[in-house]
Amino acid sequence: MENLISFCGFDCAQCPAYIATQKDDDEARAAIAKRWSQQFGVEIKPEEVNCDGCTVVEGRHIGYCDECDIRRCGISKGVENCAYCSDYPCSVLNRFFENAPEAKKTLDSIRASL
Repeated sequence: MENLISFCGFDCAQCPAYIATQKDDDEARAAIAKRWSQQFGVEIKPEEVNCDGCTVVEGRHIGYCDECDIRRCGISKGVENCAYCSDYPCSVLNRFFENAPEAKKTLDSIRASL
């Protein structure tokens, strides 16, 4: 499967919610909903596990995606992901990277190739 790098640097193509959505796999949706409900302490229903990827503006998104400041900013600037932004890395991303160093590595790699 091809990489689908989100604004923040995660690979949506590796996300179980994205994979379940693209395969239209209800069993996977149920397993993800159960696991994430326990992990994050919120109720997630299987029918809520639908996502077409962070960078797709009008597609299906799961949970926090529609509220994500990083995603909102990337959409407003019209960039492929944050590595393409003239302000990279910004303070919002740097705070995010404290908990997601793998995302920083991904975006740094893309940025270095530009």
